[in-house]
Amino acid sequence: MSSPGYRPTPAAASQLNLRGAVDLSSLRRPAAPQAPPAAASADGGGTPNGDAGTAPLRVDATETNFQDLVQLSAQIPVLFLLWSRYAPESPAVLDAAERVVESYGGRLVLAAADVDAFPQLAQAFQVQAVPTAVAVVKGQPVPLFQGPADDAQIRDLVEELLKVAAANGVTGSIGDAAAQGEEAEPEPLPPLHQAAIDAIEAGDYSGAAASYKQALLEQPADADAKAGLAQVELMARLENLSAPEAENLRDLAAQQPDDIDAQLGVADLDVSGGHIEDAFNRIITFIGRNFGPERETARVRLLELFEVVGTQDERVAKARQGLARVLF
Repeated sequence: MSSPGYRPTPAAASQLNLRGAVDLSSLRRPAAPQAPPAAASADGGGTPNGDAGTAPLRVDATETNFQDLVQLSAQIPVLFLLWSRYAPESPAVLDAAERVVESYGGRLVLAAADVDAFPQLAQAFQVQAVPTAVAVVKGQPVPLFQGPADDAQIRDLVEELLKVAAANGVTGSIGDAAAQGEEAEPEPLPPLHQAAIDAIEAGDYSGAAASYKQALLEQPADADAKAGLAQVELMARLENLSAPEAENLRDLAAQQPDDIDAQLGVADLDVSGGHIEDAFNRIITFIGRNFGPERETARVRLLELFEVVGTQDERVAKARQGLARVLF
């Protein structure tokens, strides 16, 4: 994704308003949800200020807790900050957003979304560049800005956001949301799925993959395990790839269209950055040009990326048609 300078979106440039242009239901929930995000801190324990019983004002958004965060937006606004380690402006913007959100004492929550680890979040918000900030109020997205932004710029937008929230009856606080979350005991994930989530949070992608593989051995039709396995394998492939290495990989792929490692590597980058059709078209083009074991390797990778994006996604359906044409 590109990294433009600070640019309020059209909705933020004048007066923020609720919009329904983005389908926030596009991410599938796992078989059983985790605890409500307001009930646990971003790192899985403790709170930002270290106060026992205080709900955190920042959480890390994932595909697992995404729908919980959307539901939370019926009580308080949730500010999603989509960032990438490949965008150098991301850390500063994330820090600024966290400072601003904390200063409002629980009137809104910051959800930090790593688009490299969870590309489906970028797809859900139709993000074209990072960092990008999008608030959600009552389940509806409110675009805020793209690119770098300082505390003052973010604060101005948050002020407008809170007015929009109040006009739509969203005036709660994180304390209220946490209290409601404590009323119902969440249904636990299946043990192997929980082990995979724990491994992901610890940065152990091979361990997560092993848990998902075991789940598939026990239940071959486990769609969530199949999708989870594809996602963690993508995360593992990109884990140690630096920004300069990513650029070099793109250059190599442009110069050597029949280099399978380069083509599949760039397809991974494109999926992680939300450029789904580019990734699919790249692999389909490679398959159409090549034969033998490399063709099959590319086909298998494409099917894995279908799982990452979601097999019901219309872009997957379109790519399946393209794949059929080059294979048959």
